[in-house]
Amino acid sequence: MTIQLTDEQRMIHSMVSEFAREVVAPEAHKRDQEKIFPAQILQEMGELGLMGMMIPPEYGGSGTDTMSYVLALSEIAGACASTAVVMSVQNSIVCESIYYFGNEDQKKKYLVPLASGKHIGAFALTEPDAGSDPVRQKTKAVRDGDDYILNGTKRFITSGKNAQTVIVTAKTDDSLGHKGITAFVVSKDNPGMKPGNLEDKMGLRASDTTDLIFEDCRVPASDRLGEEGKGFAIAMKGLDGGRIGIGAQSIGVAQAAMQATIQYTKERQQFGKSISKFQGLRWIIADMATEIEASRQLVFSAAEMKDRKENYTMQASMAKLFASEMVNRVTAKAVQMHGGYGFTKEYAVERYYRDARVFTIYEGTSEIQRIVISNGILQDKRKL
Repeated sequence: MTIQLTDEQRMIHSMVSEFAREVVAPEAHKRDQEKIFPAQILQEMGELGLMGMMIPPEYGGSGTDTMSYVLALSEIAGACASTAVVMSVQNSIVCESIYYFGNEDQKKKYLVPLASGKHIGAFALTEPDAGSDPVRQKTKAVRDGDDYILNGTKRFITSGKNAQTVIVTAKTDDSLGHKGITAFVVSKDNPGMKPGNLEDKMGLRASDTTDLIFEDCRVPASDRLGEEGKGFAIAMKGLDGGRIGIGAQSIGVAQAAMQATIQYTKERQQFGKSISKFQGLRWIIADMATEIEASRQLVFSAAEMKDRKENYTMQASMAKLFASEMVNRVTAKAVQMHGGYGFTKEYAVERYYRDARVFTIYEGTSEIQRIVISNGILQDKRKL
């Protein structure tokens, strides 16, 4: 199936490509080395409508479709994966969760500043002992009159330090398993929530990742997101969209790595000629391009299914699985083809390689994606 982009999608792609090249990319190496959160760039992205792309204008967003979002996110990721992960979490998991499950007051209070890019959002699901199995989470929310009191610790929270708004899941009834998990929207100003230390990460070093600690954090019942016991379902729907975002990020980083490799092989001389003339290296580039294109089609397919309001859970997992594994292969080949130079920070492929490594882990490991995909196939006889 060949996917034809609309004029609007092409225009958005072109606009974001130019912004990524001229604004995001130039200082990406410095931000990575010094762990500088891209606050100013994110503000500019908000002004361009990139922080709430799929949210209607009445709630502060730009009202585009998922395909436009995928195109934009890929370009940002190719310039700076750290900036892209903040954009991805903001759009896919934070903004859409409030849009789909929040009431009108919550949308006006929280969604408008998030979708317009005035506020940064975070999603707090993972815990020290609850990663792939969120039902094991220990954070508790106990009802106290018109409030809930939250206690617990969340781990590996993207934008945990810089977020003004956090969606948090917590157990409201231990006896009900996943149906005993509830979601809340918590403001940074709440004195009962505080960030832990910044993680010293292998990649995505310009995006902040921290624990979030809740100590008698009093949250008004009016800030509960959806009904009590619906937190797990909210998280899973958010992750479906988030996995499309991871696929888009993977494409962007892989494309950047391939382009850097092509440029290097044309310039590098060995045995009296450009190494781009060697058949073995040309075949590696051919494999890179083929895998990137296959990933792009999977991600595009998932995006179109989402826009058509079809069940896209399995397709999103396929896109995330294939693309995230692909970018690890492509960036590894890019480093290899740069030889010893690829192992130095002088060349961007070293950063691409480090940034790519987490893509098979966060928002559901590759192993979890295989479970989701196989469950989808085996439970639907039409796919057998």
